[in-house]
Amino acid sequence: MTVIAEDLFLLLVDDVTGKPIVDSTKFPRVLAGAVILELAVEDCIRVTSKDESFKVGRLEVTGPAPSDPLLARAYALIGERNGRLKPQRVIEKLQRNLIKEVGSRLAQQGLVLERHDKVLGLFPTVSWPASELARKNWARQGIGSAIVDGTTPGTEISALISLVSAIDAIPKVLPGVDRKAAKKRAKEIAEGDWASSAVRKAVEDVNVAVMAAVMVPIIVSSGS
Repeated sequence: MTVIAEDLFLLLVDDVTGKPIVDSTKFPRVLAGAVILELAVEDCIRVTSKDESFKVGRLEVTGPAPSDPLLARAYALIGERNGRLKPQRVIEKLQRNLIKEVGSRLAQQGLVLERHDKVLGLFPTVSWPASELARKNWARQGIGSAIVDGTTPGTEISALISLVSAIDAIPKVLPGVDRKAAKKRAKEIAEGDWASSAVRKAVEDVNVAVMAAVMVPIIVSSGS
């Protein structure tokens, strides 16, 4: 079974070219957000609220470590400074080499091919064309059913919708969808009753952190 970050990777990579359909600033950071959100869904961590021993909006370990290596690494990172790190800080740490890590995991599962090439014969590049589409189609159809048809999605599809929406990529995943209506529906789903109040808090904070993390490199680049 794939983790949320893996399904998100499949959705955000073109089937044929194997290249991301979102820019290089957004892609690794939304994957990192997916890792944090899955830890919250699995009750491994939570986001702190007001009037607690830790400052508000920090990540706190609340359950045992997950067995999956990718999730366990993120869990350990949060645990090292338990209750002190904001989601954005963890996203920035996790996003390094995350595309390669998740892509390699999917290649090992036979869902994508790991294709190495060189731009202009000099600069190494990696692409991830699809080799099996059943899992990606399941995720895309689930998102389409919830966004376009108004069905009630399950936990993973709801999480995927909130993350894809955070980087404004619903129209890329569902070409031709009405952007305004999709954005409204995605917000309804993110704020819905598909998860506990603690997970809804994590969804909100992770999505804000992803958007903030995406903007920082853009601002730095524009000012340099």
